[in-house]
Amino acid sequence: MIGTGGRLLWVAIFLGTLPLGAQEAPLGPTPDPGSELSVSLITIGQGDPVWERFGHNALLFENRENGAAVVYHWGIFNFFSEDFVPRLIRGTMLYSMGPSDFSEALSAYGRAGRPVWIQELALTPPQRNELLALVEENYRPENRDYRYDYYRDNCSTRLRDALDRVIGGRIEAGFASDTTDHSFRWHTRRILKEMPLYYLGIQFVLGPSADRPITVWEEMFLPRILQESIREVQVPDGSGGTRPLVLREGQLLKSTRSAPPSSAPFALPIFLLVGLFWGGSLLWIAKPGIQMGILRRAGVLALGGGWAALAALGGTLLLGAWLFTDHQFWYANFNLFQVNPLFLPLLVAFVVFFFSGRFSDWGRATAAVLAGFSVLGVLLEVIPGVGQKHLEVLALTLPVNLCLWIAVARLKSD
Repeated sequence: MIGTGGRLLWVAIFLGTLPLGAQEAPLGPTPDPGSELSVSLITIGQGDPVWERFGHNALLFENRENGAAVVYHWGIFNFFSEDFVPRLIRGTMLYSMGPSDFSEALSAYGRAGRPVWIQELALTPPQRNELLALVEENYRPENRDYRYDYYRDNCSTRLRDALDRVIGGRIEAGFASDTTDHSFRWHTRRILKEMPLYYLGIQFVLGPSADRPITVWEEMFLPRILQESIREVQVPDGSGGTRPLVLREGQLLKSTRSAPPSSAPFALPIFLLVGLFWGGSLLWIAKPGIQMGILRRAGVLALGGGWAALAALGGTLLLGAWLFTDHQFWYANFNLFQVNPLFLPLLVAFVVFFFSGRFSDWGRATAAVLAGFSVLGVLLEVIPGVGQKHLEVLALTLPVNLCLWIAVARLKSD
C-alpha cells in the first residue's frame, strides 16, 4: 500500500491531467473565480464497525494554485457527547458536518483497510465556488448539526443534495422517479448479511415503512449507489450540448476485504430451526405423564418463562418506539403480533408455576390469546398490501408461541 505522500502525488497527477481552462493562458484575462478549484466526490468503502458497514463519502476541494486539499463530509458524531444515549433512544441523534485534512483522512482509511475512490466532477468555476460557499455556510456553528436519519438524512443524502443543488437538480430529475425492486430493508439485510446479531436486530425493529420499493434517488443513502449513479448524469458543456458529470475517476486505496454482499441472505431455514428447537424442547420437558420435579420445573421456567421475558421486553421496545420516539421506520411494527407486553403476565405465571408446581388458569388463557395473536399476524402477512416482509421473524416466533400454548395446557392446573 502506498504512503500518504505517494497518494497525494497520485491525486495531483490525476487532477493535473484534466484541462485547466484559463490557467493555460497566464497572460490573458483574469481567470474566473473558482477556476483554480477542482471538486471531486470521494467514496469510502466498508469498515469493520457496524456504523461503517454502509460506507461513507465526502467532497474534496483541491486548490491548484496553492496545493491545499480539504474534504468536507457529513458523518461526524461523538459517542461521548452529553446527550448521545438519550438522543439515540429517542431517535433524535445529531450528526455534524465539517472539514478534514485530505492526507490525514486517507491515512486513517488506509490504516483501517478501507477502499477509497475519487471522481472528478465537471463543474463550471461558478458551480465550484457555489458548492464551496454552500458547504462553508453549512459548517457555520449554527448550521453544522442536523437530525440524523439512517435512510433519509445521512452523510450521503446530505452530500447528494448539496451537489444536486449546484447542478440545477439534475440528479433528482434523473432518478427520483426511477423505482427499483429493492427496499430499505433489503439493502440493510444485504449489508448486514455477515453480522448475525445486527441482522436479527434490524429484522426485528424495522416496520412496514422499510418495505416499500424505493427509487434510485432514495437508494443514494448508500455512498456506493451515489458513486455509481452520478456516472449517468449529464450536465451542460457550455456550447449547447452536454457532457458527463464525472470527468474522470480512479481508486486511491485498495482493500483486501471482500466486497459488500450483492444480495440479501436466505436465512429463513435457520430462523425456523431455532424456533422449532426452542418450542420442541419446551414440549418435551412439559410432556404429560411425567412427574414435574424441581429440575423439570426449572426447565419449563427457563424455556417458557425465558421466551415470555424476551417477548415482553421486545414488544415493549417496539411499542415504546412507536408511541414515544422518532424512530419512524419502527412504527406500526407487525412483529407486535408475535411479541408484546402481554407476555409479561405470562412470565409471572411461569414463575408461580416454578414455586407451586401448578399453572394458573389465567396464565393458560393468556398463552392461548398470545398464540391467537401470533397466528393472526401470519394470516395478515398473506393479505396484499398488509403486513411487512418479516418472514424470518415469523418462522422463529410462531412455532415457539404455539408450542408455548400447547405446553401450558399440559401443565397441572390450579
